[in-house]
Amino acid sequence: MRILFLGDVFGPAGLRAVEGHVPALREELGLGLVVANGENVADGAGITGRLADRLLAAGIDCLTLGNHTWRRNGIGPYLVGSERVIRPANFLASLPGRGICFVPAADGTEVAVLNLLGGLTLQPARSAFEIVDELVAEARARTPFVVVDVHGEATSEKVAMGWHLAGRVSAVVGTHTHVQTNDARVLEGGTAYVTDLGMTGPHDSVIGVKKEIILRRFLTQLPQRSEPADGDVRLEGALLELDGAGHATGIELFRRSGAR
Repeated sequence: MRILFLGDVFGPAGLRAVEGHVPALREELGLGLVVANGENVADGAGITGRLADRLLAAGIDCLTLGNHTWRRNGIGPYLVGSERVIRPANFLASLPGRGICFVPAADGTEVAVLNLLGGLTLQPARSAFEIVDELVAEARARTPFVVVDVHGEATSEKVAMGWHLAGRVSAVVGTHTHVQTNDARVLEGGTAYVTDLGMTGPHDSVIGVKKEIILRRFLTQLPQRSEPADGDVRLEGALLELDGAGHATGIELFRRSGAR
């Protein structure tokens, strides 16, 4: 099975790139499943139900979120009713939504997708390491195809999670920094790993925001309102190759121009 996992979809430019390219990519690359992190699609911070539905309609099978999950009004009720848009599992259990979903691939194979939030600066309610073993056991009780999104700041934390889950899940991929890392590999036991998938959005920017705004922020030390950029749009992520037992046989960084 081949899975495309796209890095953080950022703002209107990222949304347009997904809508303009993912339907064709599914056929071109023979994709069995497409997953994306969507927590920045609403003007660079958060997601709405309407935007989530547009991403799903464009061919995304499951959306993961992150620290900006709650930035937009109305997302709580949407998450309660959605089985394909998940939020970090280590938020408070009392909050709306779920941290794991099960979605069918093109051939009908069930794939579990897990969403975790890193601890450094992002302040989840619980450590991802405290809950991940139980989540993986829940997933593997239904399917050997398990993909984990660790939405986190610290590279060391994501690498550690990769090794912690090596041999028990199909893939551990990182999101959040919007900078694609050059460390894609298959860990022992058949677990694909990459520290960060990168960003699906405008790269003529500072991690998605107009660079002039961020430069003023650094140069003046004064607050500046963020605005999404729109130049040099790319889709970034990773292509995962899984065998019939859910073990990764390969992982390849993915980058494609999103210009139309």
